[in-house]
Order: sequence, then C-alpha cells, then structure tokens
Amino acid sequence: MSSSAVPVRGTTGNGSGSAPDPYLPGAGTEAYRVLHYDLAIDYKVSSNRLSGKAVLNGIAQGPTSAIVLDLAGLRATKVQLDGRKVARFSQRAEQLVVSTATPLQRGQEFVLEIRYEGNPGPRRGLWGEVGWEELSDGVLVAGQPNGAPSWFPCNDHPRDKASYRIAVTTDANYRAVCNGTLELHTTRSSRETWVYLQAEPMATYLATVQIGRYALVELDTGRHPGQVQQFVAVPPALTAEARSGLAHQPTMMRTFVNCFGPYPFPAYTVVVAEDVLEIPLEAQGLSIVGPNHLEQGWDAQRLIAHELSHQWFGNSLTVASWQDIWLHEGFACYAEWIWSEEAGVMTAAARAAAAWRRLKAEPQDLLVGDPGPELMFDDRVYKRGALAVHALRIACGDLAFFATLQDWTTTHRHGSVSTADFILTVDRVTGIDAETLLHPWLYEEALPPLPAG
Repeated sequence: MSSSAVPVRGTTGNGSGSAPDPYLPGAGTEAYRVLHYDLAIDYKVSSNRLSGKAVLNGIAQGPTSAIVLDLAGLRATKVQLDGRKVARFSQRAEQLVVSTATPLQRGQEFVLEIRYEGNPGPRRGLWGEVGWEELSDGVLVAGQPNGAPSWFPCNDHPRDKASYRIAVTTDANYRAVCNGTLELHTTRSSRETWVYLQAEPMATYLATVQIGRYALVELDTGRHPGQVQQFVAVPPALTAEARSGLAHQPTMMRTFVNCFGPYPFPAYTVVVAEDVLEIPLEAQGLSIVGPNHLEQGWDAQRLIAHELSHQWFGNSLTVASWQDIWLHEGFACYAEWIWSEEAGVMTAAARAAAAWRRLKAEPQDLLVGDPGPELMFDDRVYKRGALAVHALRIACGDLAFFATLQDWTTTHRHGSVSTADFILTVDRVTGIDAETLLHPWLYEEALPPLPAG
C-alpha cells in the first residue's frame, strides 16, 4: 500500500461519516443512537443458561422503518416498541431487525424492550474468541472488539456510547462484577441479584459481566487525600497473591493521574479470575487478570500498568473508528514506559530504543494509523504507536507533552476521538506541526529513525 495515499486527517470523532465501521462491516449502525441500556439478565452457572430483558432508550438519526441490533447466539422471544407489542421482528446473520409500524423520524426518541434467551458463548472471528466465555467456575466477558452481542442486543459500534444499568441474577455464593457503581445487592432463596449503574457514557465493547466465587477486597492506597478507591474481586484463596501482585498499583494510579489528569471514573476494580488467562483484559472501570499476571517481574507489572492506563485511553476516550486503535494501544504501551521510568526499572528512552530495535528487525508492511482489521491488535501497532507518542514528547519537551496529554483527556472526557482530533489538540497546545511529525510513524510503512533526545 502506498503511504502517500493515506492522509493523517481522517474521520473526525463527532459521529459523522458512513456506517458501519469498515473494520467491522457487519456491526453497528448510524440510523439511531442509544442513550441508555437497562439490562436485566438471569444466569444459571451450571447449565450456562441466560434469560434477559434489555430496554434501550434511543433516538433516530434519520428517517428509518427498522431498528437493527446486533445479537449473536441468543434468541429474541418478545419485542415491544414504545410499550406496544411489535408484530414484525426477525433474526438473521447475527442481527435482530425490528420493523416499525410507522417510520421513525430524525430526532424521534423511542423505547425498545427485548426479551431474549439462550446458551451464550463467545463469537469466533479474526481475533479468536471474544464475548461471553465460561470459566471453570464462572463467567468472563471479553468484549473487544465485537463481543457485546454475545450477551445483549445492542448497537455495537465504539462511537455509540451510552449510560447503563446492569442487573445480574445468578446462583448464590457467586458475585457478579459489572461496570459502574454497585447500587443494590439482594439475596432470595438460592439466587442473588447484583445491580450496577454506569453513569459515564460507555461503548458496548467495554460493557462486561464477570461471575465467580469472588470476595471484594479494598486495596490499601496509602495516606493520599483524594486517592481513587481501588478494589480487587478475587477468589478468597488468591487474596494474598492478589494483594502482593497489585501492591504497586496505587502508585501507578498516582503516577498516571499526575501525567494524564484526573482518573475518569468513581473507582477501579481488578477482577482476578481463578483460571489462567492468556492476556489481561480491560473494561470500563475494570480490568480482568489471571493469577499468572500477579507476579512481581516486569512482564506482569507492565500489563497491570497497561490495563490501568486504558481507563483514560480507550475507556474515557474511545476511538470513533477502529482504524484509530493506536490511540488506545500506543498510549497504553507508552504508559508502561512511563511506569518503568517512575519505578526505576528502565527509562522511557531506553524502552523506546529497545522497541525501535525490535521493530527494525520485523517486516515493515503495516500502517499503524490504519492497520486493517486483521492486524489491528498486532504488537507493532502497540510498539510503533508508543514510539509515535515518544517522538512527540521529544519534539515538544516534557512540559508541553504532559500538558497536551492532560488537555487531550480533559477536552474529550467520555467522548469519541480520532487521530485528526489528536492532531488538532497537539497543534493547539504545543504549536508544533503535529501532522508532519506523526505522519511517518502512523502512515508510512518504513520505520522512521529513532527520535533523538
């Protein structure tokens, strides 16, 4: 692919542009927006049986005679629109199509209620299995990038962010951990219900349910006024291991607040699954790790820092299009290097040099700013994206660099963003020509020279 044919300035993060996303052509629509999801699911662990009710408050973005939702592997049994039973709805190709009696008009709000059921399971695709997954004794949901429809009907596009209420009823002695603040916990006979409110706008892929025999433990964050509350949901037998493995996380939090600006959510919880996991996962306000990620060595600790930093880069600021995934992963990788320097392990410059040497030895056939769906989670997107961030730091100096990051996270807090938006932020805050600086890193295949300084 010719690098000269790909400009830096692409789709902006204001919701404009064609749908669906070119990386996920079968997911999401711009015909409407969801303002709020009210989800109530009843789940039996032993049989992996789920029954659910989803109430979506939406608003039409233009005239439409059908509301199309993403729903995979589960069957809708009843649909109501604005309190009236819908006679015509159908499911095909992992989509639920609800026909309206009269076309919705632009700006018209609606309430859609869907009853559904089935045996949920992960979706299989280019990135392996994503979505609802059974553990040895519980459930893990890994939504990125298109796993949300495996457990609830939704408009599955990262740009369509909404508030949520998630109620999970499951077997007694299991804890359900979801996004947001726990508002209610009730026990009735052999069933327990957990109700969470997620007030800050959230993309569908970041919505999650974790179910296990977890105890909730608050981490000691030290005597620091205003420190963010941090919790770990962990099998009781792994509590000591979790406390040890996450001992540095409160300092990571303070470091990232100083570098990136205020933490964007009320609290932060790490879920430690009983099963060994290949990689950690992030969700809004949460991270999910395996016991194999609780070691003291750099390889484990960098992942803890990486997932924490996603709360700023990915969760609060979410890409408007998947082609800009470097805005999540490049920044999270650079956060690892910032933590490495703060912890006295290795300077960010040394980490950058080591990453540059590895990239130099690998194929130079990827555009970080538009890697394509097959390579959107390629490690080169992470490392070269981080090098682009480092190049900016070297070009403008630490004072302007961290001022830019804090302006970026504050201006676009809980919003949708693009590379073009970042370019504009850098230009405004630093006065440097950010497009010229970043273009070789993002939109040329050949690796630029290592930034000096």
